[in-house]
Amino acid sequence: MAEANAPQREFPFSNRDFEEVRKLIYDHAGIALSDAKEDMVYSRLARRLRATCKRNFPEYLALIRSGDEAEWEAFVNSLTTNLTDFFREAHHFHILKDFLKTRRDSPITIWSSASSTGEEPYSIAMTALETLGANAPVQILASDLDTNVLKKAEEGIYPVERLAKLNEQQQRQFFLKGTGENAGMARAKPELRAMLKCFRLNLLDPVWSIRQPLDAIFCRNVMIYFDKPTQYAILKKMKPLLKPDGLLFVGHSEALYHATDLYKLRGQTVYQHVEFQGGK
Repeated sequence: MAEANAPQREFPFSNRDFEEVRKLIYDHAGIALSDAKEDMVYSRLARRLRATCKRNFPEYLALIRSGDEAEWEAFVNSLTTNLTDFFREAHHFHILKDFLKTRRDSPITIWSSASSTGEEPYSIAMTALETLGANAPVQILASDLDTNVLKKAEEGIYPVERLAKLNEQQQRQFFLKGTGENAGMARAKPELRAMLKCFRLNLLDPVWSIRQPLDAIFCRNVMIYFDKPTQYAILKKMKPLLKPDGLLFVGHSEALYHATDLYKLRGQTVYQHVEFQGGK
């Protein structure tokens, strides 16, 4: 419990403080924090107390409740988890490759709805270029709640070791290795970065800025942070944005058993409109 750990902490962190944090992040972002996240919450928000010169959590949470826009953004950024990798859940990109081959002759729009630092949308972009060639008519909408990670996605700069899942050909074709003071870093080439449109989007917002019909949506490893009613509401809102024969990619632990009236399974953690009657 929070009180039991308080003596070892720089700032007292009561159960009441933790519950208020949980309510604030749930109401604002739909993220349901479990009891097991208490230490993580304390560690991340203690940095914000130091940054804002607040003496304790009640003072800091009062600042959040006051509606301070900049600190609200920092608060949310601190509590959103950003675990990602290039070509994570590799089977999705094999399915995407086959899917793209069927759409060679028309513009393609794909939404990476929790794009984090950019590894997912860049993996989509690389798959598109490898499948359709240098002038692939593909736009990737890369959104996230966290503005800090979006900046990193736009820059497309990564430590070289982050490219470990890319083969040598992919590394040469899609990235520039740094030299001198930039040694040990790599940047996505301009043609790859140009395929991404990065913007902030909260999946809980009543209105999304996305209007165009989408060929595919990647919503992977984000539903696990929402409760079932919130998951269903988001999935229902995504459905009319997805073309009738479009694909929805979700994370390996995110089977949509509670949304079978919306989507049907098409492949391993890949879904389509339940009404779609076409073949694979």
